[in-house]
This record gives sequence, structure tokens and C-alpha cells, in this order.
Amino acid sequence: MKISNFSLNELLWQFSQDYQREYLDRFQHLPITEKIADWPSPCEQGIHQEKFSLWQAIKVDESLSFDNVEQALEMKLHDDIKAYFTAIYCDSLDASCAEGDLSLLFAWNEKDFARLQENIIGHILMKTKLKQKLTVFFAITDDDDHIISLDNETGSVWVEKVGCEPHKKLADSLAEFILQL
Repeated sequence: MKISNFSLNELLWQFSQDYQREYLDRFQHLPITEKIADWPSPCEQGIHQEKFSLWQAIKVDESLSFDNVEQALEMKLHDDIKAYFTAIYCDSLDASCAEGDLSLLFAWNEKDFARLQENIIGHILMKTKLKQKLTVFFAITDDDDHIISLDNETGSVWVEKVGCEPHKKLADSLAEFILQL
């Protein structure tokens, strides 16, 4: 079954809302992250214990785009990875899958989105230099050497050791992977 970008966006939104609800049930307040004065986010909803920001995921209402990345690399990024990173502003969301614990990465604000784009460019340039299959990371694992990435050609989701070829397929699509979390 092919899942549209709209469906992936809605799936990510629902996952973020479920995460927030479970956090609220457990701690009786919104999720927290360290407050950084010069790194504001539309996600911030107040202060917790003076040094933390309370936050919640926010749907991206401006048009974030990977056009600049695609032009710089002279290639197209898979539609699913573009939809994933332009769906919501959010701190990372902790989750688990059959492989173990992981953190889904998102942009915290517009500046963070630009930094994310730079990191994706660096990752793709490294993969090109190593003559490896092109992937784009979207999650980190509890093992610092491993990331969860999307195969840019097929859209399938893989575990890969940083600097190495993907070695274990986790799902045929990003949406299928999110549903497994």
C-alpha cells in the first residue's frame, strides 16, 4: 500500500500527540527541554523549573522546502523524507522499535531546519565519497554508532552504522516504520 505525504504528515502529527499525552499522564506537565535563550521555538509553551522550556509539537505552517538542498546536490530527495522534516516543529521524540530505543529527529525552529539541511548535505556527500547507497538519516539510536535512515531511492527504512552501508531493513516505508513504534 502506498501512503501519501498527507497521510505521513498526519501520522507524524498523531504520533507527536500520542507522545505528548503519554508524557502528560506520566509527569503531569508537557514535555521539557533545556531552555536556550537565543534558540526560541514556536513549540515553547512556558517555563518549567526556571531552566527548562515546556513544549509541544506544532504543525509547520510556513512552507519549508528542500529545494536548496536538491539544487546544491543536483539530485532529488525522496518525497517521504521531505514530508517528514517539513511536517512539524518538535524536539526529538523518544520511541522504541524491534531494534531498541531511538529518538526521532525534527527541526526545533527555522534555524534548526537550516542546520538540519546542512547535516543532510554533509551526510549525502560522505555517502557519495564512500560510493555507498544514498540514505538520509531521521533518527538516532541508543547506540551512538548507529542511525535510522531512509534509502533515498526506494524509501525503505534501514539501520546503518555511521560511515557504512545500511545493514538491516526495518520497514518498506517511513509510514510503515512510524506505525511500528
